[in-house]
Amino acid sequence: MLMYIYMGMAMFFSGLIMFSLKRKHLLLMLLSIEVMVVSLYLSMFLYLSLLDNDYFFSMVFLTFSVCEGALGLSVLVSMIRTHGNDYFYSFNLLW
Repeated sequence: MLMYIYMGMAMFFSGLIMFSLKRKHLLLMLLSIEVMVVSLYLSMFLYLSLLDNDYFFSMVFLTFSVCEGALGLSVLVSMIRTHGNDYFYSFNLLW
């Protein structure tokens, strides 16, 4: 059981590192966020299984993570349609 907890932590931190290193491409940032969400789901599922609770909250978490993924993909598609690529440096977002 401890191996799965360490695996979830390693997945989360590798997703966090990839999020900070690949900040130029929106698609790679979305994929690293999804890796972090899956690792959080694994950790939450293991924690709830240790407590012998019901898994209703995990289904709510999955619902919100799917909505987050759909919103990210819609932003990606709209960016590619307007700017032609998913590079952050090709357009001015904040200024």
